[in-house]
Amino acid sequence: MTSSAASIELENQHSAKNYNPLPVVLSKAKGSLMWDPEGKQYYDFLSAYSAVNQGHSHPRITQALVDQAQTLALTSRAFHNDVYGEYAKFMTETFGFERIIPMNTGAEAVETAIKIARRWGYDKKGIEENKAIVMTVGGNFHGRTISIISFSSDPDARGRFGPYTPGLFCPAGNTLEYGNYEQFEKAVEVHGANMAAFLVEPIQGEAGIVVPPEGYLRKCYDLCKKHNILFIADEIQTGLCRTGRMLAIDHEDIKPDMIILGKALSGGLYPVSAVLTSAEVMDVITPGSHGSTYGGNPLGCKVAIEAVKVLLDEKLADRAQVLGERFRSELSAFCKDNAPYIETVRGRGLLNAVVVDHSKSDVTAGLICLLLKDRGLLAKPTHKNIIRFAPPLVMTDDEFDACLAIIKGVLTDIPNMKREEIPGYEWDH
Repeated sequence: MTSSAASIELENQHSAKNYNPLPVVLSKAKGSLMWDPEGKQYYDFLSAYSAVNQGHSHPRITQALVDQAQTLALTSRAFHNDVYGEYAKFMTETFGFERIIPMNTGAEAVETAIKIARRWGYDKKGIEENKAIVMTVGGNFHGRTISIISFSSDPDARGRFGPYTPGLFCPAGNTLEYGNYEQFEKAVEVHGANMAAFLVEPIQGEAGIVVPPEGYLRKCYDLCKKHNILFIADEIQTGLCRTGRMLAIDHEDIKPDMIILGKALSGGLYPVSAVLTSAEVMDVITPGSHGSTYGGNPLGCKVAIEAVKVLLDEKLADRAQVLGERFRSELSAFCKDNAPYIETVRGRGLLNAVVVDHSKSDVTAGLICLLLKDRGLLAKPTHKNIIRFAPPLVMTDDEFDACLAIIKGVLTDIPNMKREEIPGYEWDH
């Protein structure tokens, strides 16, 4: 087995530098636990950005993968296969939609939703050709393709990749504030006639686990209905029980016109994504107008069916709700008394963030994550002052107790530590 140091060196020599991973190498995982090549154990508090809600290498999902891989893995959609129809029926009935279109990655699914929305805008709403608008809000993260970054407000994702795709935008130079209904209402007044869709995350993940004000999504949805605009919920990170409901949008009792799923749709074992919507919307897609060689392949379909069944059978939405409430309650109370430099603990279910107040401390989220790693817990910063905490939903009570103890210990100790006392501190600079 290659050592951690050798693995990092090989990556540095031969890989593009499009990521800045935490300086840890992982070689094995099971459930909520991960190990490096040297045998050190870690608790996973990122879940591959919510791709392993069901835990690493869940036995039922793994068995479904092995069984189908030994039978039939890929046909392309040039032919029918005997699994895709089963998958389409299961998914549409489970999530309450009439049609599904299968893709592989989250970004592909977002691109697919945009294409469907635009064509629906021309064919059904009557928007003039090449005038359709898909609108979103500042702070969004829907992927990294050229089209998607065209309405990104992240300079790292967007900078010097232009020219950008027209018709995909956040009004007023990416300043349409997430959670500000009045701004959205004014934008619809100006652009509503040409708006095919409003694309939104029910909770913004990469922005720092930003939960919108109560009622914001409902009011946006109602305004979309008034102006015949499709409401699209990007549930790639927030869906599939992560926030204590099957979909995060369920907290607002909204039935979107379209949902986008990915990540945990396969339990982390295989790239599977999907867009679900009504027949009226989906049927604007005709043979030859969209597709994917791997989309709807038998292997991915079998894995996804089992992954969703695990979520339902093991009641993982309820588990996320219970553990999430405990995480925010206990950690908020602890920080109030022991870590006043923590501004807030926020989130829903097991999608949470701890926010550092830099007016009270120069401790960064990166330094906290380094010390957490040293003590056996893996999390990742988003921005300099926010840490995302999102463990697998199958985490046991004993594991959760141990993790809370590690987090509390780090938050207590780190303000008084010298930088060089934190292993790997150079990584944060």
